[in-house]
Amino acid sequence: MITILEAINSRKSVRSFTKKKVSNKLIKDILKIASKAPSGSNTQPWNVNVLTDKMLKKFTTAAKKEFMKNSDNLHLERLNYMKKYREPYVGRRRKVGWDLYQILDIKKGDFKKTKHFHAQNYEFFGAPMGLIFSIEKDLGWMSWLDYGMFIQNICLLARNYGLHTCPQAAWGLIYKKANELLKLNKNYTVHCGLAIGYENKKNKINSLETEREKLENFCKFN
Repeated sequence: MITILEAINSRKSVRSFTKKKVSNKLIKDILKIASKAPSGSNTQPWNVNVLTDKMLKKFTTAAKKEFMKNSDNLHLERLNYMKKYREPYVGRRRKVGWDLYQILDIKKGDFKKTKHFHAQNYEFFGAPMGLIFSIEKDLGWMSWLDYGMFIQNICLLARNYGLHTCPQAAWGLIYKKANELLKLNKNYTVHCGLAIGYENKKNKINSLETEREKLENFCKFN
């Protein structure tokens, strides 16, 4: 058992996992507690598909194939972040990107290696369990914010049980295929995904440390 401070400070996006399985009971406990997240008028907009074993293999095989085959023609259903990044966001994005690629020894302009690395998203980076989050399309942006608090709860609770996670916006890029594979109701769409499992401490990719802005750069006391 760890404190909330320890959970927040030790949380990171892990991109290599051991083969040790995560029990269904454990993930049920995590999801039940995570659902205590606040949501406007208690709407609770989250829906989760938990993928393990044969279904995980089937789903990730089809998802990766879709990305590798059609990556040049895939489009997001809705804008994830920005159409064109500006400062300070572009600088932060480039910094973490090049820090990661330096660890992976991916040189600037090596599109083949970059694509193959991105494709690992669709295998949940080898995690023994993958979560796919879906949402009803006509819910407003506040519900999407509520969803973020639910996912953050999962990330922090995972640390309490010795697990690590990697939230993945990449799943939104193949939402059509993911919706089809999961046989979602037509009003639902894939929001994002989450790899969850035990960290592979031997893989240097997990040594990535992301920088955070100083408090005075994002906070004003009025």
